[in-house]
Amino acid sequence: MSTYKFKSTNIKGKEYVEVNQRLLYFRNEPTYVGYSIENEIVAVDSESCIVKSTIRNAEHRVVAVAHAQEDRTSSHINKTSYIENCETSAVGRALAMLGIGIETSIASANEVQMAVAKQEIAQEKKEETLFEKSVNYIKGASNKKEALEQVLTKYGTEFSDKQKEALTKFVK
Repeated sequence: MSTYKFKSTNIKGKEYVEVNQRLLYFRNEPTYVGYSIENEIVAVDSESCIVKSTIRNAEHRVVAVAHAQEDRTSSHINKTSYIENCETSAVGRALAMLGIGIETSIASANEVQMAVAKQEIAQEKKEETLFEKSVNYIKGASNKKEALEQVLTKYGTEFSDKQKEALTKFVK
């Protein structure tokens, strides 16, 4: 096994190798001379993309395959580059399946950063939805003060101070 030290990125206390580091190693390591990477868009539409990445050895035999999926709405970068990010993720996963840069994880730093961003967006959407439901509940209540108290008792810890302040404006 190689003693090559990959540059990594620390995400939430764990080191992840970036796809570019895996790719540089693959292209420069004599073991992989004659190997190829082939990418295929399996599915694409205006909202998401799935890419399959296949690595073949010098004899053109498949030695690793991986897939990746990206949603256009999952991050700011994906709004314009979800297909490119999907291809990069698929290549990173295929290189990991080949055994490159997996000392701590098959997931690359890029993948983990995207996953964290997706979780944050999902949490924001959940908070917005709960806030919007609360606003509608208070607006539609005959006793707005009582409705506000019910909402804050049940969901108060899930709202920011700014959201709580906004909710109280519907009582006045």
